[in-house]
Amino acid sequence: MTPDFRSDTVTKPDDAMRAAMAAAPVGDDVYGDDPSVNALEERVAQMLGKPAGLFVTSGTQSNLIAILGHCRRGEEFLSGERYHSMKDEAGGAAVLGSVVPQTLPVADDGSISEDSVRAAIKPDDVHLPISRLLCLENTVSGRVQSKRNLDSLTSIAREHGLKTHLDGARLMNAVVSSDVSASDYAAGFNSVSLCISKGLGAPVGSVLVGDEDFIKAGRRLRKMLGGGMRQAGVIAAACDYALSYNIERLADDHLRASGVARRLSEIDEVHVSLNEVETNMVYLQLPDDVAPGLKAFLAERGMTISPPCPKFRLVMHKDITDAASDSLVEGIADFMAQCRS
Repeated sequence: MTPDFRSDTVTKPDDAMRAAMAAAPVGDDVYGDDPSVNALEERVAQMLGKPAGLFVTSGTQSNLIAILGHCRRGEEFLSGERYHSMKDEAGGAAVLGSVVPQTLPVADDGSISEDSVRAAIKPDDVHLPISRLLCLENTVSGRVQSKRNLDSLTSIAREHGLKTHLDGARLMNAVVSSDVSASDYAAGFNSVSLCISKGLGAPVGSVLVGDEDFIKAGRRLRKMLGGGMRQAGVIAAACDYALSYNIERLADDHLRASGVARRLSEIDEVHVSLNEVETNMVYLQLPDDVAPGLKAFLAERGMTISPPCPKFRLVMHKDITDAASDSLVEGIADFMAQCRS
């Protein structure tokens, strides 16, 4: 298997996960008849301390359903300027829901300040959109958002009558890194999205959780968006397997990322901020005159990375071995030596 450091979305199901998929009891999920889907939705809802869950195809769909479920046309949601719901989901809330996005500044550690949230919430004025929803994220670019900060922001939102949603695309990385439970992180939010197809290693799927009325409305929105699935138990079983066997092993990815970052920082002209490596992502920067050539150089050695311009990430996941991470470090060291020889 070619080592792929672009993202933890590239993981492939192993034999045991495929066996669980093959053995899954299935039914028609649109009718509510798929036992594997029903069990997964109940399991994730319990994990996150919410009454109900909804199995969807992706984190993007999950976040979109949440925004459309909480906001009406012409209302606004607040989110970080580089959070996924704002930056990486094709503007779906605005395009499909006529919901107005309001960006908030994000610090280097991925956090949003209390002052920024307060300043963004609109007064009751006919000239302005109605502030309805605060969307937060954990982790952000691999950085863990503390429960204390999340709680303070959701508290401000509640004071002003806003709903709250957490994009938990890599929530379990935060859980493993901080020893705060998933339900504790989720406690202050009206809804939470948990993606299972990233570091947890399932091939597809996210679960959106919230109260029963919210999830009932979300089920209608899922159908409207083309996300109603039939015998979806085959993928729900993969997600269930991932939750059983792939959460604790995230610590291996974190440890590997830390080791890669330390070793890369020892290479001349390779810039890595060691204090930014909190979970499975390493961000590095190379000199502008050499950076464009790294991708092709590593590809010749059988490794895949994102285009390195100017600052880029290397992501550790369950399909990255110690040998692969060793080859990565050695490859970057050889590249820099060749460029400066």
